[in-house]
Order: sequence, then structure tokens, then C-alpha cells
Amino acid sequence: MTTLPRPRNLKPAGDPTILAAQHLIMRILVTNDDGVYSPGIAALAEVAAHFGEVRIVAPHVEMSSAAHSITASRPLTYTRTPLRGVEAYRVNGTPADCVALGTHHWEHVELVLSGINLGSNLGNAIWHSGTLAAAKQATLLGLRGIALSVPAREAEADFESLKPWVARVLDFLVPSSELALVNVNLPASTPRGMLWTRQSVRHYDGKVVPDKDPMGRQHYWFTVVPIEHVEEGTDRWAIEQGYVSMTPLRLDLTDEKQLADAQARHPIDNISFA
Repeated sequence: MTTLPRPRNLKPAGDPTILAAQHLIMRILVTNDDGVYSPGIAALAEVAAHFGEVRIVAPHVEMSSAAHSITASRPLTYTRTPLRGVEAYRVNGTPADCVALGTHHWEHVELVLSGINLGSNLGNAIWHSGTLAAAKQATLLGLRGIALSVPAREAEADFESLKPWVARVLDFLVPSSELALVNVNLPASTPRGMLWTRQSVRHYDGKVVPDKDPMGRQHYWFTVVPIEHVEEGTDRWAIEQGYVSMTPLRLDLTDEKQLADAQARHPIDNISFA
């Protein structure tokens, strides 16, 4: 049985209010983009239960790379789902839909955890990741969001060995209320430690490779071979060095430097529309 570290913000085990503290510290909504039956979400919910009251609301099927899409053209369902040891619901929609419906049906949620995703979400993957989208949706609703991912390998991830490290990450991040949105990636093997990182931004070759299927029909592959090397201090660099990567993110995509340069070079009063 995995022994998880006791969260720092809970009282000592001998305190008579420990059970109330564990239960009432916060409401935590757990979701993902791999689907409600993923072993990763079960592992995350088990660890999260040491930090507060947990409810799972996740897609009914895998929604990987759904990005921040929402369902607007059809109604959604919210169906109770039997999962061992946790109250859970499945939604026939996207990860962002799950957060919206989950917080609608369960008031006073303070934190949304998304994952543990079966596949890293590093660098440019932040743009199309459904895992990250769920955490971002939480932030849009005025809550906190933390996304957690592990590399995808041929063999299923060893979640039992990962749980203590997930607990260490949450023990560090949960009390840090100033961090509204954080992207966490764990390495494939036992981590060497944890690092604050920035997003790795690399360009790709973007080649389109034509081919044909066994029936002779034309199809295409889009290649994503990176051009630049990995920079030190980035999320991808940390994972390659065997560390847990923790990247604080924000929803405001404004390039502050370019905005300041544009305002200085092209004052709006000098632009005429006549």
C-alpha cells in the first residue's frame, strides 16, 4: 500500500478535529481528457482525497487534444458513474464542458485538478491539450486549476509509484493560493526533484507527407519534427533531466513587450481612418 505524505496544511493526527479538517479544507473537482475510466484520474482522485472533498466529473470517452473546445450545438448529459471510493459523473462533452457542468452541480469548488494525463503536456502541447483546457476553464470561472501529466509509454504508467510524487506536488501547490493556473509534468522514472520552469516554445518543420491507404485512397501525414533544441529551464528540459516540471501559466496572451513597442512606434492618435 502506498504511503502518502500528510499535507502540511492539515493538523497533526492526534488533533480531535483532524477528520473535519481533512473533509472540509476544500472541495476539489477532478477531471481529465482521457475519460472517466482512466487509471490516471483514479490515482489523482485518491491522492486529492488527502487534501479535501473530491468529486470526479470527466468525459465519457477519451477527448485528447480537444483543446479548449466547448459544446454549443447539442445538449449535454451529466450521468452518475460507479467508481470505487469516489463520487463520479461522466459528461458527453469536452474537458472544459466537464468543469462547467461539474461546478454547476457542485457549489463552492475551490480547486480543479486535471489528469493524470497519459502523455506529457509540454511546450506547444499546451495549446491543444484537453488536460490543460480543463484547468484553464477553472481559472476562467475564478477557480484555481492544476494540470498533471506523465509520459505515454508502451507499458501503462506505474501510478502506485507516482502517487507519492503527486502528493508532494499538491502539498506544495495547494497552499499556494496565488498560483491560479499551473501545468505539472512528471518524468517517466523516479524524479530527481521538482523545478519551476517556463514553457518550451519550439518551431516544427510542418511538412505534409502524402500517402495512400490499403484501398488506394489518398491521405496525408502532418509531421511535427522540432527545429530548435530544448532550452535549459524549460518544461521539456526539466523532464529530460528527470525532474518534475511546474510551470505557472496565465490566460492573458498579450505580448507586453510588443504592445509597448507598438504604442511607442505607432501612437494611436497618429492613425487616420479618413
